[in-house]
Amino acid sequence: MSDRIDAMRAGKVVHDIVRELYGSDPAVLLGQTRRYAGLLESLCHYFPGDRSVEFFSAPGRTEVGGNHTDHNGGRVLAAAVDLDIVAVVSANEGSVIRIRADSYPSVDVSVDELDVIAGERFTPSALVRGVCARMHQLGYLVGGFDACTTSTIPEGSGLSSSAAFEVLIAVILNHLYNGDSIDAITLARIAQYSENEYFGKPCGLMDQTTSAVGGLVTIDFADFENPIVKRVDFDFSASGFRVVIVNTGGSHADLHDEYIALARETRAVAKAMGGDVLRRFSKRELLSTIPTLRGQVSDRAILRSLHFYDDDQRVVDQVSALEEGDWDRFLELVIESGYSSWMLNQNCFSCSNVSEQGLCVALAISANVLKGSGAWRVHGGGFAGTIQAFVPTGLVGEYVGQMQAVFGEGSCHELMIRPVGAARLDVG
Repeated sequence: MSDRIDAMRAGKVVHDIVRELYGSDPAVLLGQTRRYAGLLESLCHYFPGDRSVEFFSAPGRTEVGGNHTDHNGGRVLAAAVDLDIVAVVSANEGSVIRIRADSYPSVDVSVDELDVIAGERFTPSALVRGVCARMHQLGYLVGGFDACTTSTIPEGSGLSSSAAFEVLIAVILNHLYNGDSIDAITLARIAQYSENEYFGKPCGLMDQTTSAVGGLVTIDFADFENPIVKRVDFDFSASGFRVVIVNTGGSHADLHDEYIALARETRAVAKAMGGDVLRRFSKRELLSTIPTLRGQVSDRAILRSLHFYDDDQRVVDQVSALEEGDWDRFLELVIESGYSSWMLNQNCFSCSNVSEQGLCVALAISANVLKGSGAWRVHGGGFAGTIQAFVPTGLVGEYVGQMQAVFGEGSCHELMIRPVGAARLDVG
């Protein structure tokens, strides 16, 4: 084991899979192999003994189109990114999953105790227990393992660190105990169940699906049980643009009710129209029903429903633009989506804290720097956190400089689209 660690520390263990995940920059590759070596050292420290080990990785994701459309059976466009959670894993002979990490508390979960534990909500242990519980309910095998993990996905960045972690656990259990027999979509649904029922966050399925599948994907949730996932054939690296995520800060601690309200309000409109989700109806039907809706639902719910229909169609148009190579049209649609989220979906700041509008400040600066040459939009859940920008390569320095002057050093993350979803890695 020590020889293997030394080789990785020296950057001598670089395989095609590592290049595929992180690109071909020599400095990046050296940093990643050292990162993997550090994980091996951690495993030797926390779980000593002669054992066989395997590496697993699950990527974060960036939402490209379809802001809060998945709640209502809509369509989304998303991409896996080169920021990820990596685990070095060794199966154990017991029934306890033991995880030691560099960024969150230790996890010790018995697979024999799979009921919800109220005190675990919003913790990594809840996510692990929830994944195990759902796999067991579906008739799959679960068992113990020892693991050390490290993550490059910044918490609160809107890049779905929790979804990546859930999917990572599901992929590990799939490999160790189920012979890799579970498909990526089922793994994503298992992970979503864990976050909904055990962790306590009512998320949709986009984050988990993108992390599990990888690449640039469009997902149609018209049938929640059988979402249609399609890879989009477009090479972002040849566009002359970089994807930049700007973390504007702001606390997510008191935003739980804001996220719940988005789905609750739009589904209340669907219920008033006689269905369960907005996708069951057309925008024309909504417009004709507004006179009778007012008084039954809030005006904000109506506006958010109009956003759903517009952004749902924009996903279709974005995919077409990318497949046809119409980059300018794609950028126009990104900007339209951003303004729709700001004006109609109203998830760029919290109504309970109007003095904090970091997202709006970032969007306004982006409009001034990138107008006519790039695109900008709210990213992910909104209310606080991050925006997304498509920045011409020649403007990246200026853009990042202005953003970091306002939001601090390290607030910007340049991303690469990762073609590989969550998986066991053959790194020697």
